[in-house]
Amino acid sequence: MTPQQKDILKGWLAAVLWLVIIAIESTSYLSAEETSRFLYPIFHFLLGMDWQRFLVWHHYIRKTGHFVGYFILSVLLFRAWKATLKLPAAWALRWSAIAFFMSALVASLDEWHQTYLPSRTGAISDVILDSSAALTAQIVIFLYLRAAAAKTAEEVPVIVRDGD
Repeated sequence: MTPQQKDILKGWLAAVLWLVIIAIESTSYLSAEETSRFLYPIFHFLLGMDWQRFLVWHHYIRKTGHFVGYFILSVLLFRAWKATLKLPAAWALRWSAIAFFMSALVASLDEWHQTYLPSRTGAISDVILDSSAALTAQIVIFLYLRAAAAKTAEEVPVIVRDGD
């Protein structure tokens, strides 16, 4: 296996494993009702939080999970496409766009799947949140790689020969 094939395999393996995690999180086992069963006792014990206050925190914890999960998915898909579609650049709109649209598609399919589970609800607002996370990831990647390229350009010494 060539080094390029290894990079492609590693990139896609990470993305597929993250997709499996998202699929597991989309089941009835990790519904709001189920996660509150183990999170509420922890919050109540450590922080003395009552049920009503916990429900607000629980909502934001779950939405943060959506954002973080789809941010990571978008980054992993960018890496996988970058390894697969080799271009002589650190960043390409093609990799970024494919990663974003794939993440948005996964978010849509995930919410659609949840409409068929009695303990879950599919919501367009979650698709928007997840897609926003994917877009944010692509913006962060672009800014990071642009800053890294600028820093590298500054560190490259310029040699000027006089009198040659």
